[in-house]
Amino acid sequence: MIRLTKQTDYALVLMTLIAASEPSEVQSATELAERARLPLPMAGKILKLLGREGLLVSQRGAAGGYRLAQGASETTVADIIRAMEGPIALTDCSSDSGAVCSLEESCPTCSTLRRVNRAVNDALEAITLAEMAGAKHEAREALSEPIA
Repeated sequence: MIRLTKQTDYALVLMTLIAASEPSEVQSATELAERARLPLPMAGKILKLLGREGLLVSQRGAAGGYRLAQGASETTVADIIRAMEGPIALTDCSSDSGAVCSLEESCPTCSTLRRVNRAVNDALEAITLAEMAGAKHEAREALSEPIA
C-alpha cells in the first residue's frame, strides 16, 4: 500500500487551514494546532519544517505566526508532500533521484512503474492548495444545507 506518513497528512491539513484564511493573515502555531486538533509540539514541528522548505513564512513576536510563502493557487499537494517526504516515487527506479536498481536492465516492470509514477506525480501537481481549501468550504456548506 502506498501511504503518506501522519506528519505529511497533518501538513496537508495545516496548509489547508492556512490557505482557507486571508492571504496576509498570520496564524499562530497554537491557533493552528487547536483548529487541526493536533498536539502543539507536532504542529509546531511540521510548521517549522514547512517554513524551512519555503512553503510558509514565519513571523516572530507577540503577533507572530505563519502564512503561505506564495499564493494557495501556486502551491500544490505535490509541493507539500515533497517538502515533508522528499521526492515522490513508488520505487527507487521510478524516482528522479538517480537511484539505480540492480535489476533495472532486466526488470519487466520498470517502464510501467515509471509511467504510473508520472501519473501519480501529475495528479498531485494538478491539485492546488486553493482547491483543497475550497473543497473544505464546499463540504462544510453542503453539510449545513437543509435536506429537501
